[in-house]
Amino acid sequence: MEEASGLRVVVTGATGNVGTSVVQALSDDPRVTSVLGIARRIPGWQPEGTGWLAVDIDPGGPELVPHFTGADVVVHLAWKFQPTHDPVTTWRTNVLGSIRVFEAAAEAGVGALVHASSVGAYSPGPKDHPVKESWPTHGWPGAAYCREKAYLERVLDAYEQRHSAMRVVRMRPGFLFKRESASQQRRIFAGRLLPAQLIRPSLVPAVPDLPGLTFQALHTDDAAAAYREAVARPVRGAFNLAADPPLDATVLAGILEARPLRMPLPPVRAALAAAWRLRLVPASPDLFDAVLRLPLMDSSRARAELEWEPRRTAVEAVQEFLDGLHAQAGMDTAPLASRPDREAA
Repeated sequence: MEEASGLRVVVTGATGNVGTSVVQALSDDPRVTSVLGIARRIPGWQPEGTGWLAVDIDPGGPELVPHFTGADVVVHLAWKFQPTHDPVTTWRTNVLGSIRVFEAAAEAGVGALVHASSVGAYSPGPKDHPVKESWPTHGWPGAAYCREKAYLERVLDAYEQRHSAMRVVRMRPGFLFKRESASQQRRIFAGRLLPAQLIRPSLVPAVPDLPGLTFQALHTDDAAAAYREAVARPVRGAFNLAADPPLDATVLAGILEARPLRMPLPPVRAALAAAWRLRLVPASPDLFDAVLRLPLMDSSRARAELEWEPRRTAVEAVQEFLDGLHAQAGMDTAPLASRPDREAA
């Protein structure tokens, strides 16, 4: 397969969990000439050959077309997980901001758009066998994250029709973990209610074994390797990304040296909902509902067309994340800072 060379790439959301890994993977690739990272705040971290630009993609923000002009590929990763109590705010950034990015890429004449979709875009599906990229992408309607990811899938359906000369790629990874993202992900999903020092093997007595609690994970650097190939290769369409094995209560209990404890779903869900309403945890109970319904994904297309293979198992990705959580690990970027002055979105 003929591969591109001398690529100029712009990455939005370049300082978060996925963005830092994608920027590093692209900067290390000889097929890539330059990388421009776009984020709300300029980081202290800067790989060789990478430039930074502080730009907000929200509606009303600075014009994006001048920053995309001359780029071969735009990789769109920017996403706001919070505030979960204000879905209008996340919709403004995640949906309207993404549409701004898409339209600016087309106006600037960019040759390819690589968009960060998610397993969260998928409609409820099976837990006993994996689904391919043709599975419906209507999300779980109760969760803002899933609604937004699914809505952008519909936007891109129409976008591809209008801009048929542009190569559009949709990456649909499972849950992404790496050591450096631990502090950020704790802030986003668990908040201060979860003491980081206590989430370590031998200190967690049991893992709730709930109906539907089976999901897929991937090391963020492995996902970035797939993004890199999607940038450099002449591929189109959607790619599922996940590592083996699927994670359930038994596997998680093994990681934490705990035991799986069969529990009824309603009281667990009620407790989470109460904590969310009291603002003790930032993660919405609707997202919990979605996780229990997400299908398992078949990643064979990525393995075949991107010649991609995850280097770490899902268990290794989670173990590294837990190590980072205990160590309060981070990076010199606003979203990944281990002890930020304020919450970084």
